Amino acid sequence: MKVVVLDYGSGNLRSAERALRRVGADVEVTSDADAALRADGLVVPGVGAFAACMRGLDAIDGSSLVRKRISAGAPVLGVCVGFQVLFGYGVEHGVRTDGIGVWPGGAVKLDAPILPHMGWNVVSAAARSTLFRGVENERFYFVHSYAAREAGGLVTTATHGSTFVAAAEDGLVSGTQFHPEKSGDAGAQLLKNWLESIA
Repeated sequence: MKVVVLDYGSGNLRSAERALRRVGADVEVTSDADAALRADGLVVPGVGAFAACMRGLDAIDGSSLVRKRISAGAPVLGVCVGFQVLFGYGVEHGVRTDGIGVWPGGAVKLDAPILPHMGWNVVSAAARSTLFRGVENERFYFVHSYAAREAGGLVTTATHGSTFVAAAEDGLVSGTQFHPEKSGDAGAQLLKNWLESIA
């Protein structure tokens, strides 16, 4: 199973690479569009600011690449801000930035007394979820101050001050607000479930 971790200047690239190798993927970290389009699965990582991630994606025509994969029936997994950019927009510090637009809506500031939301948290896994099979009641590792309030497909939620989208599974496109690569055995099982779903 060939998986490309998209290198656009943002994200825990090596952590994602190691976590995917751990569950049996043949992983390449690259910004090469041809490799990303040919891969069995594409992982879009992301840390930091939404706008900075979009600038990095724009520099390698990443939005077009993601859309082309989806049009071609090829799976995509977004992680953290790499999940947020799949939405229509992100709003940080009052500034709205357009996202890739796979899903409507956007990533907005969490309504919580303490930000960032950092640490382990349980999720409410969607019924019939593929990603959370076997880890429905486990804790996952979050580091974020922004999140989506709604998404397409099967939606898994978590709560920090208010309820937000922790993960979404919508046909070929999936994403997690938390970091599976930092979530120990539960995160490894989730990545394994994703790989098996695209095999």
